[in-house]
Amino acid sequence: MIKCRWLTAPVSCSAFGLLLSLTAASSVCAQTNAITLGSTNATSSHYAVSVAMSKAIKAGMPNANVSVIETGASVDNIRRLVRGEVNLGLVAVDTGIQAIDGTGVFKDKAVKDLVAVYAYDVSVLNIAVRADSGINNIKDLEGRKFNAGIRGSGAEVLTREAFTMLGIKPDWAPGTVQDAVEAIQNRQVVGYSKYGPGIGIDATLRELLTATPMRLIGFTPEQEKEVLARLKGVDFKMLPENFIPGQNSIAAPVVPIVYATRLGSLDNDTAYTVAKSIYENRQTLIETWPHLKDFDFKQQSLRAEQLGFPLHPGAKRFWESLK
Repeated sequence: MIKCRWLTAPVSCSAFGLLLSLTAASSVCAQTNAITLGSTNATSSHYAVSVAMSKAIKAGMPNANVSVIETGASVDNIRRLVRGEVNLGLVAVDTGIQAIDGTGVFKDKAVKDLVAVYAYDVSVLNIAVRADSGINNIKDLEGRKFNAGIRGSGAEVLTREAFTMLGIKPDWAPGTVQDAVEAIQNRQVVGYSKYGPGIGIDATLRELLTATPMRLIGFTPEQEKEVLARLKGVDFKMLPENFIPGQNSIAAPVVPIVYATRLGSLDNDTAYTVAKSIYENRQTLIETWPHLKDFDFKQQSLRAEQLGFPLHPGAKRFWESLK
């Protein structure tokens, strides 16, 4: 946020001193921005690109103090925005819409002033299980120990809500990403859910694949149709055969991911400058996530609003200014 500090020299009792005082009196309005980004678990690929974002924002706002903190992702970030602990937070669009509407985990706790500043990815939900688990589709997870994602993350929200509406009841095993990885390796759970970067697999799944054969499981056409009809902000993507070695082609949920704020947290000029900084310094993000070289930041930011997640007026002014 932009704050003004008024600096006034002391007033002398003498006329000459008074004149000097009035001449010296000045107002200095400086950017004293302290912008904190709430990201996700530090082991996630999304955390790495969040650090790149902080550098991009700093490049466009050299007087700003920009930092990134580890959080529990979407739901946790929205709650931190409400408490004023962060200025920007990673939020999956479907989770953000629930917060705005006061549904799902935000039932009776709507955050009406939640707004997007910029989109930075459209992420696929990796629902991954051990290859030797005997599980070939999401219905096979019935009664099996399964980690739905970081507690409070968009992945957890989408996984639990989709499974609930489809009548699938795993034996949920909450925990962090690292908890899930270790539990899979130790055969304490059969798998986990995690958003990957773009249409790809997350760093934690790549880590698992080095020693543990894994497979992704997807949705049937009927299941996909039901989820699309009942969950706002969600789409589906066909992942090709051998997406990971030996993988069949599957239909997986994909969701736009944004950095969001509240209307009272960033003024219009600051939101405009943050969006502008991300766009003009996007090469910093691309160096961390090469797939972003083909990402249309403007189109996906405006798309979030079309899906039901409003843009901050200042950020919208920037995105609409691009040709």
